[in-house]
Amino acid sequence: MFGKRHHDNELEVPSSVAKNSAAVEVLRVWAPPGQPQQFVLRTTWKNPAAWGLLLVDVARQAASAYAAEGHDREAVILKIRELWDAEFANPTDSPEG
Repeated sequence: MFGKRHHDNELEVPSSVAKNSAAVEVLRVWAPPGQPQQFVLRTTWKNPAAWGLLLVDVARQAASAYAAEGHDREAVILKIRELWDAEFANPTDSPEG
């Protein structure tokens, strides 16, 4: 009744993070059907280049997740990079908020 409300489709907090009271969530992304993704983030790091490392880690983690479902990990990475480059060259939308 009181406290933080949780969404039924929310991912679990990793156990190693749940035990670390100094850990902070830096990025949350929701994908509503038929709508653009919704983001909430904290800048967190003094050097914005750290986001480059984070985004590469996210891509690699996604590729590993797809590989666990039977996809070729390297092919997934190539597809991610292909769309990354295309989206940077010709954005399909503009961030809001």
